[in-house]
Amino acid sequence: MKYSLLLVALLSSSSLVALEAMKTTSQMDSASQMNSASQINDLSNQIESLEIRLGEVNEDAKRNVQEQVLEKNKQIVISVIGQGVAPMNTSSPAQAYALAKRAAVSDAYRLIAEKVKGVRVDGQDVIKNMMVKRSTVRTSVNAMVRNANVVETTFKEGLCEVEMEIIIAHSQFAR
Repeated sequence: MKYSLLLVALLSSSSLVALEAMKTTSQMDSASQMNSASQINDLSNQIESLEIRLGEVNEDAKRNVQEQVLEKNKQIVISVIGQGVAPMNTSSPAQAYALAKRAAVSDAYRLIAEKVKGVRVDGQDVIKNMMVKRSTVRTSVNAMVRNANVVETTFKEGLCEVEMEIIIAHSQFAR
């Protein structure tokens, strides 16, 4: 009988301790849930604020950037600056200048072609074990550029810059 009373008392006290622990845990859970809910609300408000600011930035960008549209009976002047670097292993400074100028003119032609016809971009990623092993991006332009004029050529410290422009009209693209 002594043992049964002792066992009942022991079970009762452990039940009371377990019940008290459950109350404390539930209070902590509700407090952490309330804290989590307030954090979620704060994050939601921050996201809304960022979305509003992003929308404002997009609207400002739309207002500031005026894309030229080729209309009938109108012309557009496209101007670019190509750059070329003089190689170090040339036999004379004149050869270095000529090579740098040729590279700058080629760069300017490429820039004009990119603006008029656009750029094709091909990309490929190799992923292994949920990590990028290799990423390849290839760009290309396929265009014919005619009647481009060199406006100005500058050569400073081994860098040649060529400003080039082209005038395009709607009739050149009409079929």
